[in-house]
Amino acid sequence: MRFVRARNGTARHAGRGAPAGGARRARRAKRPSLVRRLARFVLCSILAGLGVAAAVLPLGLLGGSAVRTGAAVWDALPTDLATPRAPQITYVYANDGKTLITTFYDENRRDVPLTQIAPVMQQAVVAAEDIRFYEHRGVDSRSVLRALVSNTRGRSQQGASTLTMQYVRNALKNDPSLTPQERVDAGVDTPARKLREMRYAVELEKRLSKQEILNRYLNIAYFGAGAYGIYAASQVYFSKTPAELTLPEAALIAGLLQSPDADNPVTGDQAAALQRRGYTLDSMVKMGKVTAGEALVASAQPLAIKQTRPPNNCVAVPAQHTDWGFFCDYLRQWWGRQAEFGANPNERDDTLRTGGYRIVTSLDPGVQATALAQSLGVYGYGSARSMPLAVVTPGSGRILAMAVNRHYSLDPNPPQHPAYPNTVNQLVGGGSGVGGYQAGSTFKMFTMLTALEAGMPLSTSFNAPGRLVTKWPGSGPGTCGGRWCPANASPSWMNGNRTMWNAFGRSVNTYFVWLEEQVGVRRVVDMAKRLGIQFRAPGDQAMVARVDDWGSFTLGNASTTPLDLANAYATVAAGGLYCQPLPVVSITDADGKPVGAAAPKCRQELSPDVAAAATDAARCPVGKGSAYGKCDGGTAEAVSGILGGRPIAGKTGSSEYNSTETFVGFTPQLAAAGIAVNVDNPNDNVGAAVSNAVNAAVAQTMAATLRWMPVQGFPAPSRARALGR
Repeated sequence: MRFVRARNGTARHAGRGAPAGGARRARRAKRPSLVRRLARFVLCSILAGLGVAAAVLPLGLLGGSAVRTGAAVWDALPTDLATPRAPQITYVYANDGKTLITTFYDENRRDVPLTQIAPVMQQAVVAAEDIRFYEHRGVDSRSVLRALVSNTRGRSQQGASTLTMQYVRNALKNDPSLTPQERVDAGVDTPARKLREMRYAVELEKRLSKQEILNRYLNIAYFGAGAYGIYAASQVYFSKTPAELTLPEAALIAGLLQSPDADNPVTGDQAAALQRRGYTLDSMVKMGKVTAGEALVASAQPLAIKQTRPPNNCVAVPAQHTDWGFFCDYLRQWWGRQAEFGANPNERDDTLRTGGYRIVTSLDPGVQATALAQSLGVYGYGSARSMPLAVVTPGSGRILAMAVNRHYSLDPNPPQHPAYPNTVNQLVGGGSGVGGYQAGSTFKMFTMLTALEAGMPLSTSFNAPGRLVTKWPGSGPGTCGGRWCPANASPSWMNGNRTMWNAFGRSVNTYFVWLEEQVGVRRVVDMAKRLGIQFRAPGDQAMVARVDDWGSFTLGNASTTPLDLANAYATVAAGGLYCQPLPVVSITDADGKPVGAAAPKCRQELSPDVAAAATDAARCPVGKGSAYGKCDGGTAEAVSGILGGRPIAGKTGSSEYNSTETFVGFTPQLAAAGIAVNVDNPNDNVGAAVSNAVNAAVAQTMAATLRWMPVQGFPAPSRARALGR
């Protein structure tokens, strides 16, 4: 049983004082006889290989048969202690590897080698918990004898657990191969548990050095205030590393081990913490590790507690950067899909919280700040409407920013608008119940790519009417004689003979619906899937099931997210190389080994020539001439000026009734997309007037990000792909 020794030399049970005289006498009457206690003690002592005990006690107390029986019991006990790594804290950084985004943990613990723990801290723990640590072989016979005599004479209960035995106990409590009840039982004070600890401790000391045992103990022990291991304790109490601890700090921390919750100076009894510090210093003097004068000076020092508690989970990102929470949330979603971290999402989440990883994400704080400022420039935090915006890197899929005019927070919202500005819904990347938003004519890209892949050149012409009667049946508004017949938004500017260049530049609906009829809507939807468009919304999933009837798909009535859209266009920017959206740059495990899940997962989805042709047409909407000089008007020509003449391509999108407004732009090094939408009320149309602001917000974000990057041009498509000859 654990005990705490007061500075005057008397022992007290942790958390309790000495029993009153009457109560003590009553308990004495119920105690087993002294002979029985001695016999049980000697049996355990002999079984543990402690010949000292047998030498100092009368042999008549123990018969030979008892020894033989006890030895058999001892030999039958397990000797191979499983020592899995205890749960470790996972650290998540921005792409500079220094800026902390958050941490994930069940237990605040980070293992450190003994070389990173101040010698005075090592000495203090030995002095406080096991002053003969370097003399015994796992079980201290003197302490066992002293505990027995004290317990049998009615004094405060003592336990005589060595550091090695305490390590065994902690290892068993953290062994995932045991059942939850077995892990609980590992901490229950029974003779059977003590005997098992002795057996394990004796065997452990045959295989490990004292320094290795001490290191393991320091990393697994609980120091109170939610601090597991010496690294966490150093942070929680003094905001420093274990290597930086001073004598009074080390003595205080070591003294907490006996009663870490009751005696810790943060949430418990500060007077008791100081008393334990004094006891530890006295023990260090006895060990010869410090002088009496040094101990006196240390004991006079004030507590000087300076707490640092690590954040936990995505809602604990820095208060001034609540926007980072949306990226963090996407990281956690992504982690849950990686088979490398477990067999199912629950196992993977557990691995994140206990695996001790160092995750360097792809989040660029500078790009994120710019994207957030641009989003807020369209709609502020107090607006019911949102402007989610995502930035990705072509050729890797790495996500540089995920911004929206919302705080990632569980804090309550004002009664007058309960849905904002605080939310933990994934408004930028989708998932977790967020299906996405219609992105309008940006989906024409998928139809154009399908046609190009089918061998139709950019010069494919069609005399686009103001309204096109299609093969698809329809009813109600927008139908002609029972057929769906979409119209152009601006007939005088859009109607007439068009090619992919100027039809894409002017966003001619009837041209692209006609083109979709030529190649087949099924192939267009498949193209969108190949480039990472996910159909999360239930209505979209229903349409996928009857895809041949989805003629309106090319006009963008399916839901998507800024992240999926930006990454799809990034595939075109990367010469047809599709890469899954990736929120990390590197991951190392608790042993410092790289984890393969951080590598980009890419595949060549389009031929480079098809991608180059689509890019050439995508230069028309943003006011840039194509390689063949075929652009003659665009829906976002101001974008080119914002980029300072740098080669850029992109596409605008307006959903029906201008319920949303979208822009996606790309260069060889960058792709970004933003959508203006009321995420909580699809009937609140944002209106066409906001489209220029959306275009500018995405373009300004790109311009700021590209400022220090070299200018790169787009490759021209082959003449055959462009002109068909």
